[in-house]
Amino acid sequence: ALSAAASRPLFRTARAPVCMSASAEAAEASPEAAGKEATRQRVAKLLGSGTSQVGKTVVLKGWVRTVRSQKTFSFVELNDGSSLKGVQVVAPSEIGSYGVVEDLTTGCAISVVGEVVESPAKGQSVEVRAQSVELVGGCPGDEYPLQKKRHSLEFLRSIAHLRPRTNTIGAVSRVRSALAYATHDFFTSEGFQYVQTPLITASDCEGAGEMFRVTTLPMDKPAKDADDFFGRAAYLTVSGQLSAEAYACALGDVYTFGPTFRAEQSNTARHLAEFWMIEPEMAFADLQADMDNAEAFVKHVVKHAMDTCPADIDFFGKFQDKELPARLATIVDEKFARVRYEDAIEMLQAEIAKDPSKWEYPEVEFGTDLATEHERWLSETAFGRATFVYDYPKSIKAFYMRDNEDGRTVAAMDLLVPGVGELIGGSQREERMDVLLAKMKEQDLEPEDYSWYLDLRKYGSVPHAGYGLGFERLVCYVTGTANIRDAIAFPRYPGSCEF
Repeated sequence: ALSAAASRPLFRTARAPVCMSASAEAAEASPEAAGKEATRQRVAKLLGSGTSQVGKTVVLKGWVRTVRSQKTFSFVELNDGSSLKGVQVVAPSEIGSYGVVEDLTTGCAISVVGEVVESPAKGQSVEVRAQSVELVGGCPGDEYPLQKKRHSLEFLRSIAHLRPRTNTIGAVSRVRSALAYATHDFFTSEGFQYVQTPLITASDCEGAGEMFRVTTLPMDKPAKDADDFFGRAAYLTVSGQLSAEAYACALGDVYTFGPTFRAEQSNTARHLAEFWMIEPEMAFADLQADMDNAEAFVKHVVKHAMDTCPADIDFFGKFQDKELPARLATIVDEKFARVRYEDAIEMLQAEIAKDPSKWEYPEVEFGTDLATEHERWLSETAFGRATFVYDYPKSIKAFYMRDNEDGRTVAAMDLLVPGVGELIGGSQREERMDVLLAKMKEQDLEPEDYSWYLDLRKYGSVPHAGYGLGFERLVCYVTGTANIRDAIAFPRYPGSCEF
């Protein structure tokens, strides 16, 4: 049976402040009236306020994690997603809605009106003594997939619509949200303008050709690109960089933060078909300014996550990566190392020569595209901290990166971090029209497809630089998550587009 409180609206409405003038005895005598006077409170706020709210009546709404029934009362752990830890609700058998409590199972959604009291239990300063419990949404306990036991992350991917209710994915989601907030906060405070770049494009920014086609043409018969919706072949973007450059050459400093797509047939733990990119572009900036901004950005967002999600970070340090808290502290506290690519190659060659059998890719020379094991050795062993590698060979980098005077390298950089490898890739952009045209010809790119991009070099060209950071890789790094499919709400990868 539902309690009498079931007649109240389920959603938040304008109500009086939390601080009540009525006594706890009066609240117990009329829990429905007390519920109307109190406002809904998040579990995170309640637990974060210590014992300062003892004696106050609160409304809590969330999902049941566990229920333990005794002879004269029941313990209900309620979690609303705002924090890793739930709050313990003690429901005495004499409350009018105790029949609801007796029927609760894991997964039920409930609304609780109760008094905040000091808790005698270890590990929690307060608990809530229920005055009424309302069943908002039932859950068949024998069918609910998330029982009180450990589930593999692989299994949780098969129920991605329910997995945010688990400790691990819930914590990842909160940290991801904090990192997204910190991203906007950093760039806004630095004077950047937020630009929303298009998802549909006719340009391949990376020149890799691994793009999803967007078309309205019939699949069952031949058709010309000119007959398609846009009058030409169109694709889902792999990057917002080229569009951001256009706005940087007008607004000065800009950034994009949105979804990008790559049709790469990869089933590794590091790749997704749909992922989010953070891509700032800065006018009147060179490669050194690019690295300075990237370092400041990473330090800012990591510190924000540590400051606002300490319980979640501690959880990851305990269950996913014991070295994580110390590694994140190093990111915040220590200056990043910087090394030229050619010097990094010489360091790797010397190390590999000691015992080539320890390396999966022992052949390293100028022009080698560094593998993850090379990147991790540089950041974890050689320097022991986040490390910029810069001035890469032009043969392994994109057409838009500025040629250095040596004719062999470009003003490009990668940021390598311990435990992951590459986190950021960036460069000073090629602002010289003649050089850019020559590079496009070398890579078989048609100038007419990039006419608007070339106009930026024709009309008031300026030195400019930028970088790209895969947001899910950042989430993986800050949470110690091993598989990138667990760093995004609903992962898209070859053979999987569910939910």
